[in-house]
Amino acid sequence: MPGAPLSFAATFHSGVLGIMLHTLSALFALYAFWVLLSGFFTPFLLSAGLGCALAVVLFAHRMDVIDDEGHPIHVGWRALCSYWPWLLKEVVKSSWDVSRRILDPRLPISPVLVRFKPSQKTELGLVIHANSITLTPGTISVQVEPDEFLVHALTREGGAALADSEMDRRVTALAEGR
Repeated sequence: MPGAPLSFAATFHSGVLGIMLHTLSALFALYAFWVLLSGFFTPFLLSAGLGCALAVVLFAHRMDVIDDEGHPIHVGWRALCSYWPWLLKEVVKSSWDVSRRILDPRLPISPVLVRFKPSQKTELGLVIHANSITLTPGTISVQVEPDEFLVHALTREGGAALADSEMDRRVTALAEGR
């Protein structure tokens, strides 16, 4: 309804307050990353790092790339607490499987290209899903479209497991905030 007032959440994410929150969290993340990599804690270097982080954030703001997709803070804690540990476990399992196959003298691989429809509706969800597939050893996202993924898998079993997978469900839940 065009004349209906926006809810607080809609105003927060789309308004000035949302932009300020994204800008401040980007500044904090860049500065924390700089301090982590620097390792030097003299006042001059700390202020220089803050100045550099501020300059990057100002450039990003001027380029209009600070938004929900460019800096997705709305998925931060959910991803950190639930998705990343699960993805790390999957990467370790896949690494073990790929290593076992490589060391087997028979080399039991059956490379295959698989097409499937992802359940994500947002670009952020599609990107997280495609990157998660590529991070998992034995699979590579070759082509990503909103209605279809093309993935190269090292084995037929790995390729068959991609459609309607746990990864697909978890990424959809993460990107849609469930």
